[in-house]
Amino acid sequence: MSTNDSPEEPGGEGRPPQPPQPSAPSQPSQPSQPSRPVGPQQSPEPPPAPEPVEPPADEPPAQPGETGRQRLAAGLWPPRVSRAQLIVALLLFVLGLGLAIQVRSNSDSSALRGARQEDLVRILDELDGRTKRLEDEKQRLEDQRRELESSSNQAEEARKQTVEKERQLGILAGTVAAQGPGITLKITDPTGQVESDQLLDTLQELRAAGAEAIQINGVRVVAGSYFSDENGGVAIDGKKITQPYEFKVIGKPQDLEPALNIPGGVVQTLEKEQATVAVTRSAKIVVDALRAAKQPDYARSSS
Repeated sequence: MSTNDSPEEPGGEGRPPQPPQPSAPSQPSQPSQPSRPVGPQQSPEPPPAPEPVEPPADEPPAQPGETGRQRLAAGLWPPRVSRAQLIVALLLFVLGLGLAIQVRSNSDSSALRGARQEDLVRILDELDGRTKRLEDEKQRLEDQRRELESSSNQAEEARKQTVEKERQLGILAGTVAAQGPGITLKITDPTGQVESDQLLDTLQELRAAGAEAIQINGVRVVAGSYFSDENGGVAIDGKKITQPYEFKVIGKPQDLEPALNIPGGVVQTLEKEQATVAVTRSAKIVVDALRAAKQPDYARSSS
C-alpha cells in the first residue's frame, strides 16, 4: 500500500480529481443601507422646509431691529397709489363737494334756527294774526258785494260805501287824523349810531305787522315817505327830526310788539348800536299829524 495515496472520500470512487478554480476578484464593499422597518404603519416623513417669502418689489425690505409699528409706518408712508385710485378719490371728492353744496343751499340760514320756543310761538301767533286780518278783509269785501247786489236802493248803499272808503283812504294817505289802539316806540340814541336805513327797517316791520297809521316825531308817514341822513339826525320827506325818535303806531298791539322783539329783529338790531328801545302798549293812540292832499297833474277820474 503506497503512502502517497490520498484517502478516499465517501462516494468519491471513480471521480477524477478536479483542477483548482481560479479565485474571483474581490469586489469593493458597499456601504450598508439603513434598514427601514417594514410593516403596516410607517413613520411620516418630515415636512419640507418652507420657502422664504420675498417682500414685494415696491416695499422696502425689513431692516433688522425694527419693531412692528415701525414696519407698519414704513409700509404706509409715503403712500403708494395707482392712477385708478387717484381717479376714484377725485370722483369721490367731487361727489362729496356737490352734496355739501346742495345741503348748504337747502339749509335754512335764518336767525330763527336758534330762537327759543317762546319766540317761535310768538312769531307763529303773529303769522296767524296776519292771516286772520286778511280773512276779515276778504269777508268784509264779500259782505259789501252782497249788500250792493241785494239792496233795494243800490245808489244810496253805494254812496255810503264810497264815503267809508274815502275815510279809509284818507287815513292811509295821511289827510285825516286817526285814533285807536296801538303802541308807542321810543328810540334813544346817545351815540348817534342809528341811521335812516334802520328807521326805515323799523317802519317796514311795523307795516308788515299790520300798522294802519304811523307818525314819527310829528311827521305823518305814508306810502310815499322817504328817509335820508342829515347832520346830527334823520330827515323824513325832507323834514329833519332828531333823537329820541318816537313812533306812534295804530294797530293791534298783540301783533305790533312781538314783531319788534323777534330774534334778530328791530329791537336787537338797534340795541347792537347801543341804542335804547322802549315799547309801550296803549288802548288809544292819536295820530293827528296831517299831510296835504296832492292834486294830480295829469290823472283824472274815469267815472
